[in-house]
Amino acid sequence: MEDISFRHPARARARGTRRSAIVGVVASGNLEVLVERVLPDAECAVDIKTAAIGFGEVWSAVIGDFVERYSPGGLRFSINDGGARPDTVSLRLAQAVRLISEAGQ
Repeated sequence: MEDISFRHPARARARGTRRSAIVGVVASGNLEVLVERVLPDAECAVDIKTAAIGFGEVWSAVIGDFVERYSPGGLRFSINDGGARPDTVSLRLAQAVRLISEAGQ
């Protein structure tokens, strides 16, 4: 198991009022993403647990692109990876931002 963490500045606070959300299911070739609104508005954190060792550069590129596109300020993402492809990671992160952007708890 490999643990990878990224911290990025964000241009803006993520929309919405929901405090947390979860998307995806850890299964063969997939991942789950827990997102929590717990950081200052100008920060974003992504913590990854993955069995696919040695893909730090790929994760860095995917996470960097995601933060640039969505500016998820104030959010901490916890990813449990089951071997997902980069496009699936991007999809799940986008789903997490959309879900936490809704009104709710």
